[in-house]
Order: sequence, then C-alpha cells, then structure tokens
Amino acid sequence: MSRFTSSGPSQRQLRVGEQVRHALSEMLQRGEILDPLIETTVISISEVRMSPDLKIATAFVSPLGAPDAAAVAAALNKHAKFIRGRVSFALRQMKYMPEFRFRLDTSYDNFAKINDLLRSPEVARDLGGEEDKED
Repeated sequence: MSRFTSSGPSQRQLRVGEQVRHALSEMLQRGEILDPLIETTVISISEVRMSPDLKIATAFVSPLGAPDAAAVAAALNKHAKFIRGRVSFALRQMKYMPEFRFRLDTSYDNFAKINDLLRSPEVARDLGGEEDKED
C-alpha cells in the first residue's frame, strides 16, 4: 500500500505544465503559425495540464475577440505537430516532447454565470435578509 495518496497533479506535472504554457505563449506571440484564423486572434493560454507520464499536454485556450472560439481551438489542434516542433527547443530538457491538445477554457464563462447568479434579485434578497438579522 502506497503511503502517498494522489488526488491531484504532482508538483512535477505542475512545474512542467507551467514551462510548456510559457513556451506555447512565446511561440504564439512570435506569430510562427501561418494560419489566418490564428494570426488574427489574440490567444490566451490559461493553463496546461500534463498527463502523469508527461507525454500529453492539454492546453486550455481562450481566443479573445474571436467570433468562433471552437474554430480557433480546432485550428490549433490541426497545427499541433508543427507547434510541437517549434517549442521543442524551449523544452529541450524534457526526455519526451509532449503531444499537444488544445481545449477551450470555459472557466471564465463559469465565473460569469456564478457572478450573474450572485447578483440575481432572488439571491440578493436572501443575502439582504441575513444582513438585516445581524444588525
């Protein structure tokens, strides 16, 4: 029986994920991908999650101002092998170069939904009732 219980990513996965995120961000800033959709869109990479064996990197992207965010993620996935080659120098310390997968980051949408719920009249009424009882 292992004395370590893993409920989340290891420290190594987190560290390597952050290194990969920086390498991807720098490559996108340089505009090395010759795709009109990617070239005309500002892409934010919020997080990169590494698989336990560090062979798969899932990057969560937010295309800013893009009318079709899913198309941007699909374009990045289409160029994943090219991207892998372009960031290989920045990640040369890794034993294996990870395979890249790009997913839309929906966390901002979730935050907005929660914010809207908290500002709804029903919740405001309930919160207001508790504050009146405390005074």
